[in-house]
Amino acid sequence: MPASFDQYSDGYEDFLRDPVRDRFAPSGHIYFHHRKVGQLCQFLSAQQLGSSRLSLLDVGCGTGEFLSLCAPQFGHVEGCDISESMLRLPRSKGLTVRLQEFPRRIPYGNSEFDVVTANCVFHHVPDEDRITLLSEIHRVLKPSGVLCAVEHNPFNPVTRAIVKRTPVDTDAKLLTAGLFRRLARTAGFEIRTTRFYLYLPEKLYTRLSWFEDLLAWVPLGGQYALFCRKW
Repeated sequence: MPASFDQYSDGYEDFLRDPVRDRFAPSGHIYFHHRKVGQLCQFLSAQQLGSSRLSLLDVGCGTGEFLSLCAPQFGHVEGCDISESMLRLPRSKGLTVRLQEFPRRIPYGNSEFDVVTANCVFHHVPDEDRITLLSEIHRVLKPSGVLCAVEHNPFNPVTRAIVKRTPVDTDAKLLTAGLFRRLARTAGFEIRTTRFYLYLPEKLYTRLSWFEDLLAWVPLGGQYALFCRKW
């Protein structure tokens, strides 16, 4: 798996381009990262957790766009990834990142972070390794720490079509939200909520974000965000 992502590190966003995806989000890949950050901050606010006091680790941080957006809002952010080539860009931006030399081992100590994020990571993880990686996330989280995992929703036909055409997703095995919840419980997490989003294209969402919020519990959005806590 590391080698497969190394080959996409130069011009990574170009490998994600798709005509339907580009029409959905004319501003490009960064729009989807903004939406992920929005989901995370909305949850933390609802839990009365001020992000400015929290430390965050982004597992599978890739080229660091999500991490860059989180940096001004959190007290401390770091990232890790299995691809050394991918990490060149976040390092060039001054972000603190580490190479995940062993895919099933997160290169941090016990109870180091308040929040761990994993954005579109687990559909690349082999079935037999998913519990192990979730247990590693549980290990590096502080007590009461938050896991935010974002995944493509296999119940959305447009999402499935785009994933099928995307070179970086050739190994993807999409997880339903129900399956992810079962895996997270097995790894010791308490499930707090699942929110489905990416119903409306970018231009409509800017005016009708309230409407998407009404649909957050309908399991048909393009992606979902699963929120868990370590107890």
